Amino acid sequence: MAKLLEGPAMGLFQKWGINVPHHVVISDPDQLETLAAANPWMKNAKMVAKAHEALGGRFKLGLVKVNLDLAGVKAAAKEILAREVDGMKISQVIVAEMIEHTEEYYLCVKSTREGAEILMAKFGGIEVEANWDKVQRNFVEVGEKSAPGQCTELAKRCGFTGDLAQKMAACAHSLFDMFDNEDGQYIEINPVVVDKRTGDVVALDAVTMLDGDARFRHKDWNFNWAAEFGRAYTDSEKEIMEIDSKVKGSVKLIEIPGGEVALLPAGGGASVFYSDAVVNLGGTIANYSEYSGDPPGWAVQALTERVAALHGIKHIIVGGAIANFTDVKVTFQGIIAGFRNAKDKGLLKGVKIWVRRGGPNEAIGLAAMRELKNEGFDIEVFDRYTPLTDIVDMALGKKKV
Repeated sequence: MAKLLEGPAMGLFQKWGINVPHHVVISDPDQLETLAAANPWMKNAKMVAKAHEALGGRFKLGLVKVNLDLAGVKAAAKEILAREVDGMKISQVIVAEMIEHTEEYYLCVKSTREGAEILMAKFGGIEVEANWDKVQRNFVEVGEKSAPGQCTELAKRCGFTGDLAQKMAACAHSLFDMFDNEDGQYIEINPVVVDKRTGDVVALDAVTMLDGDARFRHKDWNFNWAAEFGRAYTDSEKEIMEIDSKVKGSVKLIEIPGGEVALLPAGGGASVFYSDAVVNLGGTIANYSEYSGDPPGWAVQALTERVAALHGIKHIIVGGAIANFTDVKVTFQGIIAGFRNAKDKGLLKGVKIWVRRGGPNEAIGLAAMRELKNEGFDIEVFDRYTPLTDIVDMALGKKKV
């Protein structure tokens, strides 16, 4: 599950016919004059300026400024962009028109084991959590579509009547279409409001989470995911995410500064196992990563080079259990090429490499890994008969090689 920031999320809402406030995203207050010349609404509307980051409690942190004119927006943006929160420098501000309204409502579509639920309430904002039992729901089975009539019935159950009931039903139907066609996981609009000026139903604020691994199906997904760790993604993380979106199988990387043991595991299960084992023995991990689903060698090579470049590492643990269909020879060719490139760049000095793997073409792959010792690499290679636990024990000096 991957989260979108407000700006790109609003773009998707507009694509599916859901009204959102006029908005722009800036990284420099000086951009506002040029944007205002191209967006007449900025000269006349009252506006809100918010930190465009994946942060909770932005209002309490002073990262939301409301009821601003253009001069006020410029001052607010300058103040927000100068802020740093828990080590994360604020890099963008989203500026949106304020929508005058009286009532606030709630709308959500979320994935379940059996399909999806459409949730709606005739209240919104902070009232939702206090009245969760009063939120109305429609269930849609996997492979089924939400019928407009079902959304109308849902709106009436919530207490909406007349024209507003039809508008809420139409918004719910559009939201489900967006969820269904954009590989949605969880999309929540809180609040939904009625614009006093136009009478339109508007999505004022939203949480948008999609299936990040589905990017290859969506050629128009030109946005980056919101960072999930209270910091921006590093260049290496973004590069691997871009590669992951284009290949069969999977390559993943999240950096954890300060760790001494880098991990290059085959699959998510091996990633969790090695992480737990290292920490349990008092070690520190430098990253989360994995390659799985038989990715091409060049993708594994790119991942290997980024892992080898992690600062301060003393060990790299490669591989995992016995693969069912991932070709050990092909993936190891990628890893070997990555190690060679890293060594040519002056990396891997003082770093010991530990390899354990089984699966298709394992004998060829492991033999090629062992040859790296003849090229000056400090490497130990083991086959399927060596327990995974032993690799960690040996790497952390708890057991002799």
